[in-house]
Amino acid sequence: MHKLISFSLILVALFLAQCSSVPLSGRSQLALIDNDKIFPMSYEQYEQVKKESKIINGTDQSRMIKRVGTRIQRAVEQYFADQGEAGYLSDYNWEFNLIDNDSTVNAWCMPGGKVAFYTGIMPICKDELGVAVVMGHEIAHAIANHGRERISQGYAAQFGLSAVSILLTGGGSGPSVPAELIMQGAGAATSLGILAFSRKHESEADKLGLYFMAMAGYNPQEAPKFWERMAANSGGEAPPEFVSTHPSHDTRIADLNANMPKAMEYYSNSQ
Repeated sequence: MHKLISFSLILVALFLAQCSSVPLSGRSQLALIDNDKIFPMSYEQYEQVKKESKIINGTDQSRMIKRVGTRIQRAVEQYFADQGEAGYLSDYNWEFNLIDNDSTVNAWCMPGGKVAFYTGIMPICKDELGVAVVMGHEIAHAIANHGRERISQGYAAQFGLSAVSILLTGGGSGPSVPAELIMQGAGAATSLGILAFSRKHESEADKLGLYFMAMAGYNPQEAPKFWERMAANSGGEAPPEFVSTHPSHDTRIADLNANMPKAMEYYSNSQ
């Protein structure tokens, strides 16, 4: 009995040791697997998605996706540099692509910064500001390491405490991360469909995304308008994949407005 209690306490301590904090929010999150292991696998999966999809290049929309993504990326990198934490993003390898699929109203970001928009979400974005809302949200998922957190949770659930204890104590070379967990970590389309983030992650990405678009000089006051268009797109039926696990429409708008004063500070400083 005492041995069982001791092992449980050790395991709890190991879990606590494998936690990190989300930038800007300070929330503690589980991080069983390092990004230097996750990112290369994430990039491989992104390349696979690109091979299996029709990537659009050379159009106004595709150029806008790349322009907005790069602008927010650079603004966030500058923010971290100003905080003396430039190294936080040193391993990220950003890429922004538009996929030709009008029936999919979605966008996602792989761990490490690989972003994909589907053409189905572009009418709801409507313009560059709308794209900035979505882009900030997706970049927020990556910078907050929501993918790593989801993968860590999925790994623990799939392989149990024994495998996790080996991972935490550094036994062997460490287990590989299944491709399905990588895709789950991105909230991306897989053979099982869209694997959505939790409401906690989505709310956090809404908040951080609001800040990030503001840092890049995009008016954050446009964010509630985008989410209103997204909610209206459901037509009273099941919501699009992109919002299926978000907080309710009213809650989301209220949260955005509550965070707007801070976002407007970032926006004012960007002008």
